[in-house]
Amino acid sequence: MRCSRLSPKLSTPGDRALRCAPNKNRLEVEGARMKRYLLIVAAAAALGACARQGAQTTEETPAQSPATQAAGAAADKTAAPAKLDPRIVQPPANPYPSTYQPYPSKPTLIAGATILTGTGQRIENGAILLIDGKISAVGAAADVKAPDGAVRIDATGKFVTPGIIDIHSHLGVYPSPGVDSTSDGNEATNPDTANVWAEHSVWPQDPGFTRALAGGVTTLQILPGSANLFGGRSAIVKNVPSRTVQGMKFPGAPYGLKMACGENPKRVYGQKGGPSTRMGNMAGYRAAWIDAAAYKKKWDDYYRDAQKYYADQDKKKGDSKKGDDDKKPPEPPTRDLKLETLAAALNGDIRVNMHCYRADEMAQVIDMSKEFGYKVSSFHHAVEAYKVADILAKNDICAVVWADWWGFKLEAYDSVRENAPLVDAQPNGCAIIHSDSEIFVQRLNQEAAMARTDGIHMGLNIPEERAIEWITRNPAKAMGILDQTGTLEAGKMADVVLWSGDPFSVYTRAEKVFIDGALLYDRLDEKRSPRTDFELGQSMNGPTGGAGQ
Repeated sequence: MRCSRLSPKLSTPGDRALRCAPNKNRLEVEGARMKRYLLIVAAAAALGACARQGAQTTEETPAQSPATQAAGAAADKTAAPAKLDPRIVQPPANPYPSTYQPYPSKPTLIAGATILTGTGQRIENGAILLIDGKISAVGAAADVKAPDGAVRIDATGKFVTPGIIDIHSHLGVYPSPGVDSTSDGNEATNPDTANVWAEHSVWPQDPGFTRALAGGVTTLQILPGSANLFGGRSAIVKNVPSRTVQGMKFPGAPYGLKMACGENPKRVYGQKGGPSTRMGNMAGYRAAWIDAAAYKKKWDDYYRDAQKYYADQDKKKGDSKKGDDDKKPPEPPTRDLKLETLAAALNGDIRVNMHCYRADEMAQVIDMSKEFGYKVSSFHHAVEAYKVADILAKNDICAVVWADWWGFKLEAYDSVRENAPLVDAQPNGCAIIHSDSEIFVQRLNQEAAMARTDGIHMGLNIPEERAIEWITRNPAKAMGILDQTGTLEAGKMADVVLWSGDPFSVYTRAEKVFIDGALLYDRLDEKRSPRTDFELGQSMNGPTGGAGQ
């Protein structure tokens, strides 16, 4: 029953009836539902036609418009050399490196399960072999052999999927208990705080991490909040117990940049010097990108000049010429943490995550990304993504959405529960179900199941092996970690969930959760159900049983 998630002021009586009507009104409700879905199908077709017409400016905007070549494209004129001389001053590429080490694991064979690989494949009576933290093999049970001494798990009647990935989490930066002293997700002091990094706020003792683990979540992207135009860098973490956030950081994962459009920035800063309008939001983004392009060019010019200087110095060794000793190496530019992050986004080294609800704003942001030569990886919340699903697919942008959360503010009002399926139905469409909640992160499989069901009711064919990608493969793709996790393929990290039944059933629970091959959660064994250190010693909190028992 999902009535509590619908705004009593903004949701329609029909919507509430469809979710909340008792069984005695079932026929009446089903009739209303069928009528509603027919209307949605017709509306979707009309919206698709409108989107094709209205998207012309977005689709036809050149990668670099002439008006901004001096700002955006100027940065491309002086690319840094592929390999810099070690004497050249460079900002540290990774000043807060991951110290993550996989927990100890044993060779493990899970056999007899239905396996949804995350690649669109469904294997009945399948098996998966985990060795040394990696997936060694996956296929039919008869074809996958385990070495002597391996742990063997009979998974007959159960399901196996990749570990769930939550692309939009605030665990650790808005932890439980939620009090002012731990409210560290929004640096709401300036509309541009690209200089802040979420990892510097993450509290690894947040009990929410273990509750997410019990829901099968193995990887999370922890984002700053959405008060600012530029909210700062994200942190991608493995969902493992750790004393430090560095001990959770996903090795080799790129950083993300959180941006926000629409109501939030103009509401927060409308009485603080602005922006106070959507046009003010856009002006703020563009000014920052212009500054970032100029900053990037300064560094690229410095790299070019310094590389040439040291090459010339090396050539002249042993050939002393008067005056050469007086020549000094070029001075590096002064570091700017805001512009450093934005320049990295222009380079493609940092992935842009854009909080955006309205379809028209998504289209404008896509145009802006082409103006300055960066790429939007995903639009988050994206309540109206279904209106521009073709534009998103054409630009290879993922829509990160809820199953049916809407109506809590005006820009979140014009939603349909078929949002994710309509995005997914597009050729090259990329739909992702996210939590943005310490509650929903515990049951993202059910969120995906609801969205899938709504799509099926409107006539779309969405097999389970496709829908599982919304919470596994697609977020891994958008976060830049698909080469390491997100699907069940040989050689990838053994991030695996064994489910008690069909993961798209409300009755199913995550039974066992493996991260890099290590069994970190076992619903049947309290010893594999950790509590965070913060919980220990508090009333009725023993050392185990914290992840769901």
